[in-house]
Amino acid sequence: MSHKILVVEDDAATAAYVAKGMGEAGFTVDRADNGRDGLFLASDGSYGAIILDRMMPAMDGMAMLKALRAAEIETPVIILSALGTPEDRVEGLTSGADDYLAKPFAFAELMARVQLLLRRGGGGGGVVTHLRHADLEMDLLSRRVKRGSRSVDLQPREFRLLEYFLRHPDQVVTRTMLLEGVWDYHFDPGTNVIDVHVSRLRRKLDDGGDRPLLHTVRGMGYRLGPES
Repeated sequence: MSHKILVVEDDAATAAYVAKGMGEAGFTVDRADNGRDGLFLASDGSYGAIILDRMMPAMDGMAMLKALRAAEIETPVIILSALGTPEDRVEGLTSGADDYLAKPFAFAELMARVQLLLRRGGGGGGVVTHLRHADLEMDLLSRRVKRGSRSVDLQPREFRLLEYFLRHPDQVVTRTMLLEGVWDYHFDPGTNVIDVHVSRLRRKLDDGGDRPLLHTVRGMGYRLGPES
C-alpha cells in the first residue's frame, strides 16, 4: 500500500491545509493546482490515493478523472468539491471516483475516508455505490435504503445521517463529528437537533420489530452495530 497522496486542488489555502494534515499523519504528499499537472503526476500509478477538486484551470477534475480511468489507472480517487448536490455526487461516482466529499468538510472525515480507501487495497476498487452493514443497505445512486427486504423512507438529512453512520460502522460517533460531518457546523448550536434526528432515524430503522442497530453510548455519542 503506497503512502503517497496526490492533492489536486487550485485553492492554495485548501491544498495547504489538506497537505499539512496528511503530512502530519505520515503520508508523503504531492500537490498540483490544475488537472493537467495532476494527470501528469498521477499517470505512473504510484499514489495510494488522489484527493481531487472538480473546478480547476487547464483541465477540470472530472476531465482528469475520466482520463485516468480511460488510461486504466485505478488509483482510488476521492472528489473534494463545493459541488455537493446529489446530482453532482452521482456524476462524480459514475465517472470513476471512489468517494465524494462536499466542501466545507471536516479534516477528520476526509482522513477517515482516505484510510478506508487505502484499506480496501488501492486500485481496482471500482466505484463505491452501496454501503452495507448487517442487514442494512444504502444505494448512493438511487438514494434508497433497505433493511432486509423492507424499504426505509428517509428525509434528506436522515439519509446523510445514516450515510455517516454507515461510513463509521461499529465506531463511537460523537456529536461533534455529526455536527461537522452531517450539518456542516463547526460550532455547537446548543440545540437537541442531533438527538431529534437520531431518534427519528432509529424509529425508522427498527420499525417492524427489527433488532436495534443504532445505539446511544452514554456520555459519548452513538454507534451503529449490534448490541455489545
